[in-house]
Amino acid sequence: MPESTPPFPPEAPPANTLAELIHRMRGQIRRVILGQDIVIDQVLAALLAGGHVLLEGKPGLGKTQLVNTLARTFGGASGRIQFTPDLMPSDVTGFRLFDMKSQTFQLRQGPVFTNLLLADEINRAPAKTQAALLEVMQERQVTIDGETLKLPPPFMTLATQNPVEHEGTYPLPEAQLDRFIMKVLIGYPDRAAECEIVTRASAEVPGESGDGVQLVCGPWEIVAAQQATAAVQVVAEVVGYAVAIAQATRESRAISLGAGTRGAISLVRIGKAFAALEGRGYVTPDDIKRAALPVLRHRVQLTPEVAISGQEVDEVLRAIIESVPAPRGHETSA
Repeated sequence: MPESTPPFPPEAPPANTLAELIHRMRGQIRRVILGQDIVIDQVLAALLAGGHVLLEGKPGLGKTQLVNTLARTFGGASGRIQFTPDLMPSDVTGFRLFDMKSQTFQLRQGPVFTNLLLADEINRAPAKTQAALLEVMQERQVTIDGETLKLPPPFMTLATQNPVEHEGTYPLPEAQLDRFIMKVLIGYPDRAAECEIVTRASAEVPGESGDGVQLVCGPWEIVAAQQATAAVQVVAEVVGYAVAIAQATRESRAISLGAGTRGAISLVRIGKAFAALEGRGYVTPDDIKRAALPVLRHRVQLTPEVAISGQEVDEVLRAIIESVPAPRGHETSA
């Protein structure tokens, strides 16, 4: 189990200290996860923003390894749930079991009681089980037989899903997709990185890990980093830029369902996280622009005509983002 809650919250570190912390975490993760630097930065940004991530990629690209490695950098606990059609909500959250010896009901905590949770193939499970996890993600607490139990902070879910055309899938409703702060695409690494991965893996004894990932900080330093990220400054014009991008998705003729207010909020939150990754205490329009694709791609739906034409969501979003003028004069000052 992760360490217990301290009696008071930690002090949030200044921006330069936060940048150094993230730099060290990034370095440790890159020792293990090769050729996925953009993915690493996006996941770190989601962690700083206190959000959850929807991961999309082919099997065998290191999603489980990414979660485990990230957890090891701050001494957190990690868990994994393989979603299946027969998975019950209690398999996710936990349950009480009657103990014959003590004649009492004993709590059996579910796998959500962790810091980093990999929810694999979330759309394989029926809606009721999906809802159980998504409620936990939103509330960061679990209610079992009337008792409410807080999850250990920090808590972050990274969920994978199969393409909706696969058999045996239960598509996530738009309202539930909206709870993920971003959707991160994991592709194949370049040739050099893949050669290095193969070389390392072929030299390892199965079941043994020699990656040497070092502890960078503790869980409560991550909580402090999240507080520092929330305190990053953002001027009204940059907030307006984020809102304008979200509104533009709703006004586009290529999109049948645009991003809502939560999408605009997520743009600003991830914009703050990207600023923190760069060691800045303020958000620039470029931070918002950098956040736009991963934050919005799962929140919009193309019209049937556009989808049939072969256009991709990212292609349409890029055009929309470029069409929204960025505010001037906020690139180098708060």
